[in-house]
Amino acid sequence: MELNGQSLSTSESLKENDDSESRTAAVKLQKVYRSYRTRRKLADSAVVAEELWWHAIDYARLNHSTISFFNFSKPETAASRWNRISLIASKVGKGLSQDDKARKLAFQHWIEAVDPRHRYGHNLNIYYDEWFGRDTGQPFFYWLDIGDGTKLDLDECPRSKLRQQCIKYLGPQERLHYEYVIAEGTFLHKQTGDLLNTTSGLKRAKWIFVMSASKRLYAAEKKKGYFHHSSFLAGGATLAAGRLVAEHGKVKSISTHSGHYRPTNENLGIFLAFLKDKGVNLEEVQV
Repeated sequence: MELNGQSLSTSESLKENDDSESRTAAVKLQKVYRSYRTRRKLADSAVVAEELWWHAIDYARLNHSTISFFNFSKPETAASRWNRISLIASKVGKGLSQDDKARKLAFQHWIEAVDPRHRYGHNLNIYYDEWFGRDTGQPFFYWLDIGDGTKLDLDECPRSKLRQQCIKYLGPQERLHYEYVIAEGTFLHKQTGDLLNTTSGLKRAKWIFVMSASKRLYAAEKKKGYFHHSSFLAGGATLAAGRLVAEHGKVKSISTHSGHYRPTNENLGIFLAFLKDKGVNLEEVQV
């Protein structure tokens, strides 16, 4: 009996050591996230960090309100959790196989795409920087939603703002309601045939657009903290992104302003060539 007891004690001790090492590894790898912000070729480290985060907290039973798509009525293995997280993260690169000139989300917004709630990346990074400066011993999302950072309320981004500003990521069917086509130089809503008119609403309203790697065009009014460029393709890659002004289907101005995608002059050139092929008179468009 005593031998069995010693064996059980040893087993428990080994398990505790494994859990501790896994948690330490997760924290270290998530800290790599920040150091690689300026080295985008290694952006997939965020995915690795998430996988190890799930592994590290495998022993913990998170509240359903913390991770909205968690369903504890159906036990889930570590492998299935990894598959689910990797599926979410892989959407960031969706479209690159169709055109290698497409732009992925800016690295600082990967954290928004991986977060199941899609809390606004700008807000999440404020809390991430706070977490990074502390030696918590807890992975970031665990620290933020359940651990030591749960009650933290920063002046720069109050907790209420962090909760409220969740970016809407559209699914394939929802996306259809925002798709436009160009016929003889005129922008038309694909489903209704209505002319694109961005000046009919509030004077300060900003309309944003993205063009997917398959050259499908989407546009809508921007709603800060709720609907951004990342919304249209659920964080997927874009060939072009920015703002536009249109009156009765005719584009008046275009800009490449997008904090989520940071399009280049090359992306702008691709979009302008696309418009020209569709019959848009670029001489009448302010760029």
